[in-house]
This record gives sequence, C-alpha cells and structure tokens, in this order.
Amino acid sequence: MDVLLAILAFVLSALGIVGCIVPVLPGVVLGYIGLLCAWGASYSQISAATLWLWLALTIAVSAADYFLPAWMTRRFGGSRAGAIGATIGVFAGFILFPPWGIVLGPFAGAVAGELLHDSTDSGKAFRVGFGSFMAFIVGTGLKLIACLTMFVLVAADVWTPFKEWVSGLF
Repeated sequence: MDVLLAILAFVLSALGIVGCIVPVLPGVVLGYIGLLCAWGASYSQISAATLWLWLALTIAVSAADYFLPAWMTRRFGGSRAGAIGATIGVFAGFILFPPWGIVLGPFAGAVAGELLHDSTDSGKAFRVGFGSFMAFIVGTGLKLIACLTMFVLVAADVWTPFKEWVSGLF
C-alpha cells in the first residue's frame, strides 16, 4: 500500500505543477492531495500541523487565483466588461490557441471587453489588458510556488536519498 501511495503522491504532485499552467486542472488542490497521499504512507514524517498549514495555503492560493483577475482588472481602471472579457479570454485562448492562448487570452479578452464597454479609450483598454495579464502572471506564480514546494515535501518524504540531499543543503 505504501508503494501505491508514494506513486500517487508523486503523480498528483507533478499533475499539480502542470495544473498551475493548464486552467482545466486544479493544480494546487492536486498538489495538496499528493501531499495527503504521502502522509498516508506508514513511514511518513509529515505532521498534522504541516497538513493543516498546507490546507490553509491551498485555500488561500486558490481564492487569490479566483479573485485576482477581477481585482487587478479593476485596479488598472477596468470595468466589469473587462473582467468578464478576461475570464472568457482565458478559456477561449486555451481552447483555440494552446499554449500561447493561455497567456495572451486574458489580455485580449480584457481589451475586447473594455473596447465593447467604451470604444473611445483604447489606451485604457490596453492598460486594463495589461492588468489582466499581470493577474495571470501573479496567480500562476503563486500556484507554482505552492505546488513546487509541495512537490519537494512529497519527494523528501517519499524518497530517502532526496531527503538526505535536501537535509545536507541546509
């Protein structure tokens, strides 16, 4: 059973990292489930306090990723139409122009939404599009940091040589 849990922990943690980029996969949640699988092994050194801390961080990062695009779009002077356009742009870009559409879709969607809202101010529309793009970059960065850290925790817990190497670094 421990071998199955270790394999699941690695696979889910790796999928969590992929899910940080691909919007269809819940990256941070998959990384946390991988951490839970590692904890379930009989030899695990992961404490309950660590699990609770990572649960709180998973919820916080997921919430930030959900609210960040609308907040950044508004922060850069955008309207509700710009926020909706950015959201549509994420999915349209992913489906129509992978992989670059994931990065450029929110920008194009926010610009299009702002231009539909007020076609006289193209400078504002591009500024709002930049804000939406920055929200994507910040949200993806937060998710990547969380998932990479959980992957290192899983690897250190499951694979003894890696644990000894990491311990030797510090």
